[in-house]
Amino acid sequence: MKRLRITVEGKTYEVTVELPNESAPVASAGVSSPASSPISGSVLSAAGPGIVTSPLGGNVVGVNVTVGQEVKEGDLLVTLEAMKMNTYINATSAGKVAEVLVAVGTAVQEGQALVRIE
Repeated sequence: MKRLRITVEGKTYEVTVELPNESAPVASAGVSSPASSPISGSVLSAAGPGIVTSPLGGNVVGVNVTVGQEVKEGDLLVTLEAMKMNTYINATSAGKVAEVLVAVGTAVQEGQALVRIE
Protein backbone atom coordinates (compact mmCIF):
# COMPACT_ATOMS: atom_id res chain seq x y z
CA MET A 1 0.00 0.00 0.00
CA LYS A 2 1.19 3.47 -0.77
CA ARG A 3 -0.25 6.67 0.68
CA LEU A 4 -0.42 9.64 -1.69
CA ARG A 5 -1.58 13.23 -1.38
CA ILE A 6 -3.07 14.93 -4.43
CA THR A 7 -4.58 18.37 -4.96
CA VAL A 8 -7.50 18.89 -7.34
CA GLU A 9 -8.96 22.36 -7.84
CA GLY A 10 -7.46 23.57 -4.56
CA LYS A 11 -8.71 20.61 -2.46
CA THR A 12 -6.17 18.22 -1.00
CA TYR A 13 -7.00 14.52 -0.93
CA GLU A 14 -5.04 11.79 0.83
CA VAL A 15 -5.50 8.43 -0.85
CA THR A 16 -4.21 4.95 -0.15
CA VAL A 17 -3.33 2.97 -3.27
CA GLU A 18 -2.88 -0.78 -3.45
CA LEU A 19 0.13 -1.66 -5.55
CA PRO A 20 -0.36 -4.56 -8.02
CA ASN A 21 2.18 -6.82 -6.30
CA GLU A 22 0.56 -6.43 -2.86
CA SER A 23 -2.44 -8.42 -1.65
CA ALA A 24 -3.69 -6.08 1.10
CA PRO A 25 -7.39 -5.06 1.01
CA VAL A 26 -8.35 -1.77 -0.64
CA ALA A 27 -8.96 0.96 1.93
CA SER A 28 -11.29 3.87 1.47
CA ALA A 29 -9.66 7.25 1.15
CA GLY A 30 -9.83 10.06 3.65
CA VAL A 31 -10.15 13.69 2.65
CA SER A 32 -8.22 16.60 4.05
CA SER A 33 -9.29 20.19 3.74
CA PRO A 34 -6.68 22.75 2.76
CA ALA A 35 -6.05 23.23 6.51
CA SER A 36 -5.35 19.45 6.67
CA SER A 37 -8.16 18.59 9.08
CA PRO A 38 -9.26 15.05 8.20
CA ILE A 39 -12.87 14.36 7.28
CA SER A 40 -13.72 10.67 7.06
CA GLY A 41 -15.37 9.26 3.98
CA SER A 42 -14.75 7.60 0.65
CA VAL A 43 -14.51 10.66 -1.54
CA LEU A 44 -11.94 9.42 -4.00
CA SER A 45 -11.44 5.74 -4.47
CA ALA A 46 -8.11 4.08 -4.80
CA ALA A 47 -8.59 2.55 -8.24
CA GLY A 48 -8.38 -1.15 -7.73
CA PRO A 49 -9.91 -4.39 -8.84
CA GLY A 50 -13.52 -4.77 -7.85
CA ILE A 51 -14.14 -1.13 -6.93
CA VAL A 52 -17.12 0.38 -8.76
CA THR A 53 -17.01 4.18 -8.71
CA SER A 54 -19.45 6.96 -9.47
CA PRO A 55 -19.07 8.43 -12.97
CA LEU A 56 -20.59 11.74 -11.81
CA GLY A 57 -21.72 13.65 -8.75
CA GLY A 58 -25.30 13.14 -7.63
CA ASN A 59 -27.60 11.59 -5.04
CA VAL A 60 -28.08 7.87 -4.47
CA VAL A 61 -31.76 7.05 -5.09
CA GLY A 62 -31.43 3.27 -5.21
CA VAL A 63 -29.11 0.57 -3.90
CA ASN A 64 -29.96 -2.66 -5.68
CA VAL A 65 -27.50 -5.08 -4.05
CA THR A 66 -26.59 -6.30 -0.58
CA VAL A 67 -23.34 -7.59 0.91
CA GLY A 68 -22.84 -11.23 0.04
CA GLN A 69 -25.00 -11.10 -3.09
CA GLU A 70 -23.61 -12.73 -6.24
CA VAL A 71 -23.67 -10.43 -9.29
CA LYS A 72 -22.93 -10.86 -12.97
CA GLU A 73 -21.20 -8.31 -15.18
CA GLY A 74 -23.83 -5.71 -16.15
CA ASP A 75 -26.13 -6.25 -13.14
CA LEU A 76 -27.63 -3.06 -11.68
CA LEU A 77 -25.82 -2.00 -8.47
CA VAL A 78 -26.77 1.61 -7.72
CA THR A 79 -29.04 4.28 -9.19
CA LEU A 80 -27.89 7.91 -9.03
CA GLU A 81 -29.95 11.04 -9.68
CA ALA A 82 -28.31 14.17 -11.02
CA MET A 83 -30.15 17.11 -12.58
CA LYS A 84 -33.45 15.14 -12.46
CA MET A 85 -32.02 12.30 -14.55
CA ASN A 86 -31.22 8.79 -13.35
CA THR A 87 -27.89 7.15 -14.04
CA TYR A 88 -27.65 3.38 -13.60
CA ILE A 89 -24.38 2.00 -12.24
CA ASN A 90 -23.77 -1.60 -13.31
CA ALA A 91 -21.31 -4.26 -12.20
CA THR A 92 -18.09 -4.13 -14.18
CA SER A 93 -17.33 -7.78 -13.40
CA ALA A 94 -18.96 -10.87 -11.96
CA GLY A 95 -18.40 -11.73 -8.32
CA LYS A 96 -19.70 -11.37 -4.79
CA VAL A 97 -20.58 -7.97 -3.28
CA ALA A 98 -18.03 -7.45 -0.49
CA GLU A 99 -19.04 -3.91 0.52
CA VAL A 100 -21.79 -1.43 -0.24
CA LEU A 101 -20.24 1.95 0.53
CA VAL A 102 -23.31 4.18 0.05
CA ALA A 103 -26.97 4.26 1.08
CA VAL A 104 -30.10 5.83 -0.38
CA GLY A 105 -29.93 9.57 0.22
CA THR A 106 -26.13 9.74 0.14
CA ALA A 107 -24.65 12.56 -1.94
CA VAL A 108 -21.69 11.27 -3.94
CA GLN A 109 -18.92 12.89 -5.93
CA GLU A 110 -17.42 11.84 -9.24
CA GLY A 111 -14.91 9.05 -8.64
CA GLN A 112 -16.30 8.09 -5.23
CA ALA A 113 -16.29 4.35 -4.41
CA LEU A 114 -19.83 2.93 -4.38
CA VAL A 115 -19.50 -0.87 -4.24
CA ARG A 116 -16.65 -3.38 -3.90
CA ILE A 117 -16.98 -6.73 -5.68
CA GLU A 118 -14.68 -9.68 -4.94
